[in-house]
Amino acid sequence: MLLYSQIYKTNFKKQLIMNKILEFLRQSNRHKHIVGGLIVGILAFNPWTAVYASAVAASCLELKDKLKGSLWDWIDWALTVTGGIISAIFWLLV
Repeated sequence: MLLYSQIYKTNFKKQLIMNKILEFLRQSNRHKHIVGGLIVGILAFNPWTAVYASAVAASCLELKDKLKGSLWDWIDWALTVTGGIISAIFWLLV
Protein backbone atom coordinates (compact mmCIF):
# COMPACT_ATOMS: atom_id res chain seq x y z
CA MET A 1 0.00 0.00 0.00
CA LEU A 2 2.87 2.36 0.78
CA LEU A 3 4.44 1.71 -2.61
CA TYR A 4 1.14 2.43 -4.36
CA SER A 5 0.73 5.80 -2.60
CA GLN A 6 4.33 6.72 -3.43
CA ILE A 7 3.78 5.89 -7.11
CA TYR A 8 0.53 7.88 -7.06
CA LYS A 9 2.29 10.94 -5.60
CA THR A 10 5.07 10.70 -8.19
CA ASN A 11 2.61 10.44 -11.07
CA PHE A 12 0.56 13.32 -9.66
CA LYS A 13 3.66 15.54 -9.52
CA LYS A 14 4.58 14.65 -13.10
CA GLN A 15 1.04 15.42 -14.27
CA LEU A 16 1.10 18.75 -12.44
CA ILE A 17 4.38 19.73 -14.10
CA MET A 18 3.09 18.72 -17.53
CA ASN A 19 -0.07 20.76 -17.02
CA LYS A 20 2.04 23.81 -16.12
CA ILE A 21 4.14 23.37 -19.27
CA LEU A 22 1.06 23.02 -21.48
CA GLU A 23 -0.55 26.06 -19.86
CA PHE A 24 2.64 28.06 -20.53
CA LEU A 25 2.67 27.01 -24.19
CA ARG A 26 -1.01 27.92 -24.66
CA GLN A 27 -0.35 31.52 -23.65
CA SER A 28 0.02 33.89 -26.59
CA ASN A 29 0.19 30.98 -29.08
CA ARG A 30 3.67 30.06 -27.93
CA HIS A 31 3.36 26.55 -29.34
CA LYS A 32 3.03 28.12 -32.77
CA HIS A 33 6.38 29.85 -32.30
CA ILE A 34 8.09 26.51 -31.64
CA VAL A 35 6.42 24.91 -34.66
CA GLY A 36 7.30 27.89 -36.85
CA GLY A 37 10.95 27.72 -35.80
CA LEU A 38 10.94 23.98 -36.51
CA ILE A 39 9.52 24.47 -40.00
CA VAL A 40 11.97 27.25 -40.86
CA GLY A 41 14.86 25.17 -39.52
CA ILE A 42 13.85 22.01 -41.37
CA LEU A 43 13.59 23.95 -44.63
CA ALA A 44 17.09 25.35 -44.11
CA PHE A 45 18.68 21.92 -44.93
CA ASN A 46 21.69 22.69 -42.74
CA PRO A 47 22.10 22.85 -38.96
CA TRP A 48 23.85 26.24 -38.88
CA THR A 49 21.50 27.94 -41.28
CA ALA A 50 18.58 26.41 -39.37
CA VAL A 51 19.52 28.34 -36.24
CA TYR A 52 20.35 31.49 -38.21
CA ALA A 53 17.14 31.38 -40.26
CA SER A 54 14.98 30.76 -37.21
CA ALA A 55 16.64 33.69 -35.39
CA VAL A 56 15.96 35.94 -38.39
CA ALA A 57 12.35 34.72 -38.60
CA ALA A 58 11.87 35.26 -34.86
CA SER A 59 13.28 38.77 -35.11
CA CYS A 60 11.02 39.59 -38.05
CA LEU A 61 7.96 38.32 -36.16
CA GLU A 62 8.81 40.37 -33.09
CA LEU A 63 9.56 43.46 -35.19
CA LYS A 64 6.13 43.09 -36.79
CA ASP A 65 4.56 42.96 -33.34
CA LYS A 66 6.59 45.98 -32.20
CA LEU A 67 5.55 48.03 -35.24
CA LYS A 68 1.89 47.21 -34.53
CA GLY A 69 2.23 48.67 -31.04
CA SER A 70 2.96 45.59 -28.93
CA LEU A 71 6.04 45.06 -26.85
CA TRP A 72 9.00 42.95 -27.96
CA ASP A 73 8.41 39.51 -26.43
CA TRP A 74 11.71 37.79 -25.71
CA ILE A 75 9.95 34.59 -24.67
CA ASP A 76 8.29 34.23 -28.08
CA TRP A 77 11.61 35.04 -29.75
CA ALA A 78 13.43 32.41 -27.68
CA LEU A 79 10.77 29.77 -28.39
CA THR A 80 11.05 30.37 -32.14
CA VAL A 81 14.83 30.03 -31.96
CA THR A 82 14.38 26.91 -29.81
CA GLY A 83 12.39 25.38 -32.65
CA GLY A 84 15.31 26.17 -34.95
CA ILE A 85 17.76 24.59 -32.49
CA ILE A 86 15.64 21.43 -32.37
CA SER A 87 15.70 21.24 -36.17
CA ALA A 88 19.47 21.87 -36.13
CA ILE A 89 19.86 18.86 -33.82
CA PHE A 90 17.75 16.91 -36.30
CA TRP A 91 20.06 17.95 -39.16
CA LEU A 92 23.15 17.04 -37.11
CA LEU A 93 21.76 13.56 -36.50
CA VAL A 94 20.63 12.95 -40.10
